[in-house]
Amino acid sequence: MIERRTVFKAALAVGASVLLAACSSDGDSVAGTPQPAGPAADTPSKAKITAEPAIDAKDAEVAKPVVVKVTEGKLTEVKVSSGGKDVKGELAADGLSWTSSESLGYGKTYTYAAKANDAENKPAELTGNFTTLKPAKEVRATVNPSDNAEVGVGMPVKVEFASPVKDRAAAEKALSVKCSGDAEGSWGWLSDSVVCYRTKDYWPANSTVTVEAKLYGVDLGGGSFGKSDVSTKFKIGRNQVVKIHTPDHAMNVTRDGAAHKSYPCSNGLDSEQARNTPNGTFIVMEKKPAAVFNNEQYHYTNVNKKWACRISNHGEFIHENQDNAANIGKANTSHGCVNLLEADAKHYFDSALIGDPVEISGSTLASPVNSDVKVWFFDWKSWQSKSAIK
Repeated sequence: MIERRTVFKAALAVGASVLLAACSSDGDSVAGTPQPAGPAADTPSKAKITAEPAIDAKDAEVAKPVVVKVTEGKLTEVKVSSGGKDVKGELAADGLSWTSSESLGYGKTYTYAAKANDAENKPAELTGNFTTLKPAKEVRATVNPSDNAEVGVGMPVKVEFASPVKDRAAAEKALSVKCSGDAEGSWGWLSDSVVCYRTKDYWPANSTVTVEAKLYGVDLGGGSFGKSDVSTKFKIGRNQVVKIHTPDHAMNVTRDGAAHKSYPCSNGLDSEQARNTPNGTFIVMEKKPAAVFNNEQYHYTNVNKKWACRISNHGEFIHENQDNAANIGKANTSHGCVNLLEADAKHYFDSALIGDPVEISGSTLASPVNSDVKVWFFDWKSWQSKSAIK
């Protein structure tokens, strides 16, 4: 009997011990059972950062902006750098993107260092590099008229490239012209390195013209890329047009559509076509208070004349020729130039702007094909056909 009670008490003691363990309320896991991991310990951030150009990209475009984006989170820091210099850029107000605000350099390696947090404030990072393209040749361009110039209503815009352009359409798409007045215009290629812009009619008087040639990074074909952007902003002056009907021996000037001045003149010799003043619409290209004329074909050199306005690089000027005064207003006897009396030449010279139109008719000689400024020798449809963008 004594032994049996002892065994029963021992068993009861063991059962109580197990019961106490099972009913424990101190918050610990049951002995021998592993604790579940906390959510912040191992779960990765939901924020995903991407970039364009992509990591390890080669030959990236230099004029295209760098864009860093994040999904399911917000960007906290973005750095894009090369050679210790950061690329300028701006983080969007919503924190979802960053966009560069300056062009990249040719043939450089850029490094990304971007950070973001997801909704639970878990961080994500993006690091890596990309490289930009390196052109076989960088081509410089110039634009005319220059900044702040005041020019006549016939003045074309000229963009000239230092090397031939193979992809003319790509180059032309990078060009833009804005006029403060109402003016329809078009680009036209005069050679593989020169493209000009002219209006259908003349520019509106007293308007302002802004030209942008965003050529940096533009693939011009054959491994050549634009070296830099160029631009200009200039003013159109009053509408002044010279009209010469060569048989009339008179140079008439209109101002804003109304008759302004008329000067007696002598034009190219009628009886010798090579000496005719050619037909066509020219512009004043250059002004010289004193000019020296040479023409070995007609046996004269070092002839000094005053108040010369060049209208063609074929050799035609409007200038003083007091030595031909007997024929001025009466007969055409020059070698192709428009001769005026000295006082009239000075008066016209002072009134002229580079880009003023000079319309010549009545001659038997056609417009010179080798003139640099020949945009007005074409009718509108023919000029439009010279555009590379169809």
